[in-house]
Amino acid sequence: MNEYRCDVPRKAWELPFLAEAQEIAGLRRVMRLHLSRWGLANLIDAAQLCVTELVANVVRHVGPQTPTTLAVSMNGTNLRIEVHDPDTQALPTLMAARSDDEAGRGVALVDATADRWGVAMRADSKVTWCELATDLESPNGHAGGARNDETEALLALYQMCRSPYVLGSGRRGMAMMEEAAIDLIADLLHWLSAHGGDADCALDEAQTRFEACL
Repeated sequence: MNEYRCDVPRKAWELPFLAEAQEIAGLRRVMRLHLSRWGLANLIDAAQLCVTELVANVVRHVGPQTPTTLAVSMNGTNLRIEVHDPDTQALPTLMAARSDDEAGRGVALVDATADRWGVAMRADSKVTWCELATDLESPNGHAGGARNDETEALLALYQMCRSPYVLGSGRRGMAMMEEAAIDLIADLLHWLSAHGGDADCALDEAQTRFEACL
């Protein structure tokens, strides 16, 4: 086990808005931003699709200008997306929609994308939710498995060799690890250049491999 683990804080958040088709693009951008910060970039496309369809369902079946809330959290190691609206009558229904149907496809797309979904009824509102599985071992753990664990241990050792103090936790610890990563990249490029290597080519190749992994 990596004794230098620096957890990624993933605090639940909510965003109230009025349901309108033009709001969806902004909600998708917010989702991308938060999932990037949470280290869950691999879920961005699926999460954006689910948000799009759940909000469009409110606009279509409850009505424009409906007070709605997007809530995102971790449920164990699953990413949970909720859309709250005040209508307790218009319930999402999974139908066998054909590819050329204009209606009925939203819930089918969520069903095909998410690992599970459902509707929770409250006294004065309903919550339509879905969950996407991650490869996390804990709600605040790292995505990427053993490779990221090894990298984190290397960064921690590198940082401790440069500055012999105890690494912090939470946001402070993450900031320290980010600084260590930047220093390490710079030092590796200096080392490569000093030994006759092409630092620019190495950096470009590393960027290509990183994007391929995404």
